[in-house]
Amino acid sequence: MLVWLCTLVSWPSSLRAECPVTATGLCTPGVEETIVIDEVETIQYEADGYTVTTETTTTTTTVTTTNPDSGDILDGDAGYVSSSKYEGDMDVDWGGQGPATMPSGSGCYNLGTDKCAQITGSGNSTSTMGVSGMGTTFINTVDISDLDIENGGRTNYSIKVDKRDSQDRIYMHITGKNGNTSVFSGTDILSESGVASGYQTYASGFDFAGTITKLIIEVGGRDINLAIGPLFDDVQINVLYNVVSTIVTEHILSVEMWVAYGGSTETEVIDIVENIFEHNDVIDSPTDDFYFEPEFDEPDMNMSYETVEMEMDFEIEMPEMEMAELEMEMDLPEPEMEEVEMETTEPEPEMEIETEPEPEMETEEVQDEPLEEANEEPQEDMAEEPESEESASETTEDEAEEESVEEKQEKPEKKEDTKKPESKKEKAAKKIVKKMGDKGRYDSTNQLKTLIVMQVLGNTKTFFESQKQLNDREGFFTDYMLPDTQITNNNLAQYYLFAGSEGLINEMIDSQWQQK
Repeated sequence: MLVWLCTLVSWPSSLRAECPVTATGLCTPGVEETIVIDEVETIQYEADGYTVTTETTTTTTTVTTTNPDSGDILDGDAGYVSSSKYEGDMDVDWGGQGPATMPSGSGCYNLGTDKCAQITGSGNSTSTMGVSGMGTTFINTVDISDLDIENGGRTNYSIKVDKRDSQDRIYMHITGKNGNTSVFSGTDILSESGVASGYQTYASGFDFAGTITKLIIEVGGRDINLAIGPLFDDVQINVLYNVVSTIVTEHILSVEMWVAYGGSTETEVIDIVENIFEHNDVIDSPTDDFYFEPEFDEPDMNMSYETVEMEMDFEIEMPEMEMAELEMEMDLPEPEMEEVEMETTEPEPEMEIETEPEPEMETEEVQDEPLEEANEEPQEDMAEEPESEESASETTEDEAEEESVEEKQEKPEKKEDTKKPESKKEKAAKKIVKKMGDKGRYDSTNQLKTLIVMQVLGNTKTFFESQKQLNDREGFFTDYMLPDTQITNNNLAQYYLFAGSEGLINEMIDSQWQQK
């Protein structure tokens, strides 16, 4: 037994996803497909041949990477914040460190007439989240464990700020945790002291890796001149994270091929198998079975009776052209042939001198002697025993019968010796079919060509031209409509059918009883 193993790995042309377990930030979305083919060939030898079993195992691993978006987790309709107190529209104070106010109407300036948040602390300390230069903070903790983030991602934010005093400062800080373990921490200074930023919308984000279950959002700053502190509103937080799904499928295909020993059987089996696989497609079905589907080639629409007839005429003319070329080649070395003839004519007088007429005379004497004896013997017989007319007639009849029997015996021999020679068209047809080859004859175009060749040989082109149209018999069809959903009984036919068969059975039974 011989086992052969082959492994093949191939990559598709689709976008290859790249997202390792330790990836930080968003991965490139896409599909990564890995195909591993393991082919095991087993040969089982037997007395009259061997069986080749090829088992192909195809393992396909498909890794799909997507980047879902949580939406605004500070929106009350998203379901991540427990009450309106922690929504991003700043209608309610989140709570935090230092003094703060929640103005509305004209007190929010360019942020709108609804409520907004104002930083009023002038202190300079470090916040709970570790940010220095803090006088006031607003802190919000949001549970996002329902998102099942395990492969990293990015936290994006958006906030509207109206800083009326250029000496003030305001910042955005986000911390991501997995339980009580800090995963990432990021701080952006939105407007530093000494910058007259006025009304602005700030948007940015922080990348992270691994798993996070909650976010801590901190907005803080300083009101240095204690005039109008930094104002902010409409805080939005979106979490984009990586989702990696892996699907592994395995397909096993087993094919058996029997190869017989001895003579040309092995070659014939291999030729048959090659023809099957060459002219058919192996199709896999959803039930893990496979079947052969024939390949149909489009026939050559330019092929017709006339084109095939022209090809046959060309095949007929080809030998004549070749013979003409051979004759032209044979005519070239004529001077050499004349020299040979001159040399061969010289020894002719020697041949005439060597011949002697004596053997001919001997043969004539030998032939004359039996003729004389044969002529003398019948004369003596005729003189001694004269034959009657009846015996002469009988001998002539016997001789005639013998001659007729000999002629009858010779006639079949003549039939066997005489064979009908092949016509030029038949020879040309054989050449055309031979050019197709053993495998090419299964091609649909060549099959059509073979049929047309048969038509040309049979001269069936005008077969249907002299046909007559048969007219239908008058009165054969009737307008009578059979009743629907009704079957009429023929009582007379039933009587003859049943009564006749019953009577025949009774006669058979009575005849058996009478014989007993």
